[in-house]
Amino acid sequence: MSKKTKKIVILNEFELRKTISRLTSEIIEKVKKLDNLLLVGIPTRGIELTEVLEEELFCRTGLRVKKGTIDPTFYRDDQNRVGTRLIQAADIPTPIEKQEILLIDDVIYTGRTIRAAMDALYSWGRPQRVMLLVMVDRGHRELPIQPDFCGKKVPTSKIENISLRLKNVDNEEGVFLE
Repeated sequence: MSKKTKKIVILNEFELRKTISRLTSEIIEKVKKLDNLLLVGIPTRGIELTEVLEEELFCRTGLRVKKGTIDPTFYRDDQNRVGTRLIQAADIPTPIEKQEILLIDDVIYTGRTIRAAMDALYSWGRPQRVMLLVMVDRGHRELPIQPDFCGKKVPTSKIENISLRLKNVDNEEGVFLE
């Protein structure tokens, strides 16, 4: 028998769209040369969020910002705790030397995924700068990693989960506490 979990809306569809719009404005303001920017999504929802941000940047600036993906699974130091999943191939469309990289993930928690993603990224070269964008910062950091761009801070207990849902993948949109 499955236990019914209660889903609490943190950001509804409208609020999520406003947050994405704000984050896009912050990127445009902070990154002086968007043609030198590479958006890099982290599986799973970070990849979809990258697509949304790339489209929003194009609508605002008329510039197609380069985008890619990187899977940090093999670079994790806590695989025995989080387990493994089907690995997604990295897709870095350009040499990263002298590029400004914006790592994109849905939720930051302990910081271990981001640390592993940076290790994976540096195996491709040495970028000019690496920044981090997350939709939700839920606290409980184990490593000194902080996002440069954050949609919303949501203090949680360690047993709670936060999920970003996007229409093109989940048929609903918002951020939920479960």
